[in-house]
Amino acid sequence: MRIVAGEFGGRRIRAPRGRGTRPTSDRVREAMFAMIGPIEGERVLDLFAGSGAVALEALSRGAREAVAVERAGPALACIRQNAETLGVGGGLRVVGRDWRAALAGEVQGGRWYGVCVADPPYDMLTRILPDLGPALAAVVRPGGTVVIEHAGSRELAGLPGLAVSDVRTRRHGDSALTVLRLEETS
Repeated sequence: MRIVAGEFGGRRIRAPRGRGTRPTSDRVREAMFAMIGPIEGERVLDLFAGSGAVALEALSRGAREAVAVERAGPALACIRQNAETLGVGGGLRVVGRDWRAALAGEVQGGRWYGVCVADPPYDMLTRILPDLGPALAAVVRPGGTVVIEHAGSRELAGLPGLAVSDVRTRRHGDSALTVLRLEETS
């Protein structure tokens, strides 16, 4: 795996070993950031971070801060090693908690994000969908972007609990990216 573009473009990063993690491929990450658009100065939240590739890619592309949320010990170690290898410094915050607890902590800390990427295990997505939308609504700013990576065979028209103005889905092999733009508040 490698960082696709930006300051760290072309630099290699590791993926955690074992079957519990399905790293987002370089090609899918490239497509994801093309769908999101410019992220300079944004705060980016990477849920189910795995290797941290999405958070690190965001920093490489000019995000002001990225937060990688992951609960698996080997993946957390991998994220930290990748951050050290790239020398990202204080731009990356690693949160070693379950996604629900992590989002509750972000709400409690009063933190808001312009972009959130969630890449849960594909078989988990159906179970968490009813809770994911309301939890994200509390941390993604109005007009922000939510990206869900999911199985390409699944249709995702939106997330319950999120006021969405635009939904786009692109398939990439066995995976799909659904990008949801949140409504602006008046």
